Amino acid sequence: MIQAARRSPKPTSKPEKRLRSLVAHPARLLRFLGPGLVTGAADDDPSGIATYSQIGAQFGFAMLWTLVLSYPLMAAIQEASAWIARVSGAGLARNIRLHYPLWLSYAAVGILLFANVINLAADIAAMADALGLLIGGPVLLYTLMFGSICLAGVVFVSYAKFAKVLKFGTLVLLVYVIVAFAVHAPAREILAGSFIPEIRLGGGYMTALTAVLGTTISPYLFFWQASQEVEEQKNTPGEKPLKKAPGQAARQLEPMRADTYFGMAVSNVIAYFIMLDTGALLHAHGITHIETATQAAEALRPVGGEFAFLLFAVGIIGTGLLAVPVLAGSVGYALAEIARWPRGLAKKLASARAFYGTIAAVTLLGLALNLTRISPIKALFWSAVINGLCAGPIMVLVMLMTTNRTITGGLEFPKPQWVIGWISTSVMLAVAGCMLAGFAFP
Repeated sequence: MIQAARRSPKPTSKPEKRLRSLVAHPARLLRFLGPGLVTGAADDDPSGIATYSQIGAQFGFAMLWTLVLSYPLMAAIQEASAWIARVSGAGLARNIRLHYPLWLSYAAVGILLFANVINLAADIAAMADALGLLIGGPVLLYTLMFGSICLAGVVFVSYAKFAKVLKFGTLVLLVYVIVAFAVHAPAREILAGSFIPEIRLGGGYMTALTAVLGTTISPYLFFWQASQEVEEQKNTPGEKPLKKAPGQAARQLEPMRADTYFGMAVSNVIAYFIMLDTGALLHAHGITHIETATQAAEALRPVGGEFAFLLFAVGIIGTGLLAVPVLAGSVGYALAEIARWPRGLAKKLASARAFYGTIAAVTLLGLALNLTRISPIKALFWSAVINGLCAGPIMVLVMLMTTNRTITGGLEFPKPQWVIGWISTSVMLAVAGCMLAGFAFP
């Protein structure tokens, strides 16, 4: 009996076997990844590129550590958002509407709408400017063209095809890694900036830190991934909300966790290389003031060469096409969940008119902002700061929902992630508080 027991291998669960198989076959892994990967990639939109470029140009390598530190914090809060959706079968906005005061749900959507319209407008403008840099021509026409392409992709393309396009569109982010290997950067300074935190209380440092965290840990990412997890669950035969089918927990949560952590790793690695690129090519050459992603691309041409400029500009267009539908879609899902409208990218236009109408309205608002005297580009950095200020309270709500038994049905969010999620929330609130204190007591 003892010998037989020794010969018997330890049983391996189906989810573990599936994950090992996916890791061993990268092509399968890419097909398997979904909401987590797209959410992480959408975080590195032209707005994010502009913020990371500004920080890299202004501070060089001194703030690279923020992207190393923020990875576990970002991943934990994204996992909490996705877990709530998988357990309850509803997105974040729907859960806030059902279990908290009505004003709170509309306040959350209002914050989301304000920040996302500015982000979306700036992303469309950046794509148009980048195409203008590459081929010349009327930037206004390109602005209308990109807005129309993004809107048509969400409304008229099936969910399965749309999700596939978004997923494979993330490959464009690799251009920022290629740029880093095309330049010569001092390894010692990069390592020091990556692992030795440098905190300054003046010179706009706390505002920049809030902007980095607000760009990396953005409220729209919480809402989008939660809604997409619900969509994936509904469109996978046999899957149900886990509080109704707790036996499916391993089958649903293990892949979700792998997808989320991989997606957040992609997001932060790319953001790291954008900051490294601009630190090495702009800050090192005395170019310390950058307002837009396209300015960063243009500034790279004389110091990094035509190749670096071309890759950076192409990346702006690719990431914008990926992010604009996510920005508009996250508002559409949030408002539809609160108003109890039929919703979902898998639905036809005729069966979810209000949902698609909201997405169209948000996209058109972004386009309209580009036609006014208000410059979304100038508002961009401050929208990242606003995201940083607003993320903390929403993160408190997310973490409270992980222990609300009415939402979870008694299922428990893993303790390590719960601890890291609250640490992430505390860090976001503390940094925002320090920034506000700096304004109040300069």
